[in-house]
Amino acid sequence: MYVCMYLVACQSVGCSERAKITDRPTLGATLRGRVASTRLGLSGNRIDQLQACLLLVVTTNNTMASPQHLRGRYAHAPGPTFLAYTPDGKKLVTAGVDSFCRIFNSRSDQEPTNVDDCEENNAAIVAGNTFFIIVAENGNISRYSLANHKFEYYLDRVSLPARDVALSPDEQWVAVASDEHTVLLVTTGGRHERQTKKLSDHQGSVQHVSFDTVGQRLAVSSTNGVVYIYSLESTEPKMIKQLGGLIRRYEQGIESSSEVIWHPDGRAFAVPTPLREIQVVSLNDWEKQQTFKTPHSADITAASWSPNGSFLATTASDLKLCLWDTKTLKLVKTYDDVKATITAMKWHPTDNVLSYTNSEGQLYIHEDFVPLEYADRLQKPVQPAPFFHDPAEDRLSNPTSKPANGLTRTLPERRQREISMDPLDEILGVDFQDEDMDDFVDDDDGAGYAPVVNGHGKRTNGHLDSLQSKAKRHAQASNVRLPDIHEPFQPGATPWRGNRRMLCCSLFGYVSTVSQEGDQSTVELKFADKRYRDAKISDIYGYDKAALSTKGALLSCQPGEEHPAMIYYRPHGTWTANSEDWRTKLPDGESVTSIALSESYAVVTTSSNYVRIYSLFGLPIRIYRQKSSPAVTCAAWRDYVLTVGNGPVGADGTSQLLYTIENVKRDEVYQSEDIVALPKNTTLQSVFFSADGDPYIYDSDGVLLTLLRWRNTGQARWVPMLDTRNLSRRVGGGKEETYWPVGVQTDENNNRVFECFIVKGSERYPTNPPPLLSQFPLEIPISSSNEDASANELEHEFVLSTILHTQLTETLSHTRPTEEQDADLRDLEGRADAALLRMLPPECKVEQRNPKALELVELMRDSNDKFIKGALKAAERFAKNPELIKKMKKIQARKDKARLTGGEVEDLIEDDDNDDDDDVYGDF
Repeated sequence: MYVCMYLVACQSVGCSERAKITDRPTLGATLRGRVASTRLGLSGNRIDQLQACLLLVVTTNNTMASPQHLRGRYAHAPGPTFLAYTPDGKKLVTAGVDSFCRIFNSRSDQEPTNVDDCEENNAAIVAGNTFFIIVAENGNISRYSLANHKFEYYLDRVSLPARDVALSPDEQWVAVASDEHTVLLVTTGGRHERQTKKLSDHQGSVQHVSFDTVGQRLAVSSTNGVVYIYSLESTEPKMIKQLGGLIRRYEQGIESSSEVIWHPDGRAFAVPTPLREIQVVSLNDWEKQQTFKTPHSADITAASWSPNGSFLATTASDLKLCLWDTKTLKLVKTYDDVKATITAMKWHPTDNVLSYTNSEGQLYIHEDFVPLEYADRLQKPVQPAPFFHDPAEDRLSNPTSKPANGLTRTLPERRQREISMDPLDEILGVDFQDEDMDDFVDDDDGAGYAPVVNGHGKRTNGHLDSLQSKAKRHAQASNVRLPDIHEPFQPGATPWRGNRRMLCCSLFGYVSTVSQEGDQSTVELKFADKRYRDAKISDIYGYDKAALSTKGALLSCQPGEEHPAMIYYRPHGTWTANSEDWRTKLPDGESVTSIALSESYAVVTTSSNYVRIYSLFGLPIRIYRQKSSPAVTCAAWRDYVLTVGNGPVGADGTSQLLYTIENVKRDEVYQSEDIVALPKNTTLQSVFFSADGDPYIYDSDGVLLTLLRWRNTGQARWVPMLDTRNLSRRVGGGKEETYWPVGVQTDENNNRVFECFIVKGSERYPTNPPPLLSQFPLEIPISSSNEDASANELEHEFVLSTILHTQLTETLSHTRPTEEQDADLRDLEGRADAALLRMLPPECKVEQRNPKALELVELMRDSNDKFIKGALKAAERFAKNPELIKKMKKIQARKDKARLTGGEVEDLIEDDDNDDDDDVYGDF
């Protein structure tokens, strides 16, 4: 009997009705009514027991009947992949790094249709109802038919790699962003209908473009961190607004988005910010409105409004997909099942479906994306944009009426004038604004704007100035631009790529971390020197920085819910039976900004601008507050520590970087708060000591510089040792690649070389595991490559050998030299003199150039008289003026005398300044 009652009740509460009932009380009441309606004469207790059983079964069936459908499909080869829905929602088209596109039918599990003969390395895709358009890195803009799945024609092409494409709502125009400093507008029709326009009022190359909902405005996201808005209402497009401080400056290789996403109601747009937030901006006054403060721990890679603006979807490189309620700005749900970084994301035009593609070439169609209890909001009309104060609600609905019964109208108290300056106010500033005029009303029409009187019929003192001094007025908001400071970084560290990240890399090896299931990770130590054994460390703290030396590995983590910031040192091995590692906790509220490790000390810079120095056994040696703050980075070698921090702000609003070098063991500061020589719009990318102990920096322009004479206070200067933009492999633009710095050392031929990872294409960071190290000889930018190659090579050899000789001489003056170092010093001296000797014959042949020949001989160090004798032989063979040989012999005599007396040649020349016969630079 009970089974029959169950079947009757379940049949009466069908699947469609169960799907609409989401709460247990409603479902229970419905079942109780159905059981009671069977009239089988059961008591109330029996009905309650049966109701509980039925409720459990039906609730389970209801849960099983409506699962989330997440279907992953391999659409393209691994790499950036993009997608677009047709406006009617019937088809979805994808493009990736391979030479074909795929067309998927909505609401169908059929295999997609391939469109062959497409471009490779596609950068973006858009779709109309009958066609789709893709742009590729080779610059081609191609149109394909959705009817016959064939290529139709090229719309146009750009000379540099394309980055984005946008289709106007009427499907008549496309806008193309590229590495060029212009945006191309081209019609989608055939060759005979084609029109083009170019937008060039903005600055920098363009990363993203997007049309508004009616096609009257175009948003341009530039790589310089500025959003430009163009009006397309007239025949010639016109830039109407530029908005700075919204998006981050583009850095090649970083997976982030700065695309403007227009709200469906057309009155606002949103854009990802450098703070990993979504900022809404009003088109009425271009002011910032509501902000979605996302929980993303990495840069946002995509964002999209739902078709009616009720929801917002965001995703980032942290592999989180978030759904937001745009009315309450609350997080509705976070999806943690993202497998790889999402590169493109689109809502279905009508259904509760969100589709996205990722960096692994996969397509995911997320059905029932909005949870069931919120899904009905997708059926509502277009919702208003999330404003602080909706302008539509501020309009007065009733006209002003005259006061009745002879009453006077008292003006309501006006709120204080906000900073919305006219041009004169903006020039003069807040202190010069005429505040007395804010409440001025001219009663020239007898409408009854009477002054307020008190109970005695007297005028109040409301018209008088405040007793508070103007000098003590409360501070007001202003439009003062905050300085641009250099963000802290860890040398050699890379961002997350999938579940892997490199924490540091050096000539000795590298440290990386691999995230596992849950909150645990594994830190891997890989050594270039195979005498050391690779190691793995179980990580439950989330180590995010590392440093490596021949003695051990140093790791650090940021504060967590259950622990403060910590540093952890693990030695490679000791002379004792068991190696002793140690861990130190930092004070509460303090986080680690960078770390460094040498053979003697561990160095930590923190968010409190402290520099903390420990021995390799965990003993605190030094702690002091860095003068240049906030701290940026640090490096260490033996007893030397180099720290870098933000200094004073320059005229362009950018903070200058300052560095300090000290010897911890001797407690000596060699250079204190000196300037890091960086040109405008250039950032510091890495800081390290070479294998010989010389400081080097590498900037975002690809220039490697060393610090010369840094042990002499006030004498240090930055010298360029290599400009990677001038490498022979990159001349002519044949290769698109960047170089990830690792270090500088001496190769097997006793030449100093720059060790780095080559990063191909538009990527900025090396893979993990990293590729093999590449070596480039140091090449000081002496002159243009178009000049005489042989002369340029000799001049470069002389300058490079002289600089390296100066570096090594200074190093040996502060350390005990080895036989190998002494031999290296003599070799550098010989290289410089040999270069001078090889430059000598052409100067001897021409009499007018004989003074330069004499200068070359004077510059020779020639500790053993070998090269001076060679110079005399060259002069005797090539010189036509015997006076040159005579003067060379005088220089030889002085150098011989200097070697015998132990003095300097310059001193001997000064002693003979009054002797005209010894003036080697006199007339020939």
